[in-house]
Amino acid sequence: MNEIAKHPQYEQALRHVRELRGFYTHATVYVLVNIGLFAVNYLTAAGRWWFVYPMLGWGIGLLAHGLSVLAFGRWFGRGWEERKIREYLDRRG
Repeated sequence: MNEIAKHPQYEQALRHVRELRGFYTHATVYVLVNIGLFAVNYLTAAGRWWFVYPMLGWGIGLLAHGLSVLAFGRWFGRGWEERKIREYLDRRG
């Protein structure tokens, strides 16, 4: 077994890195698709800039994804879920 995999917080770190990779993938797709939408908009209706509407809508989702991974994941992440599950089971049990 790899030395790093023996670390007590390895599973938590692995989960965070996977969430971070998901965010980076989301951000990359966001940029590429919006470049494409801008190109289509520019080539078909240059005077009316409609590409900003899907960009803003998707941008709100991307912002929420980023905040959940980078900022609020600590407060509402896996530890929070486990605490809430434990509280629920304690009330029921």
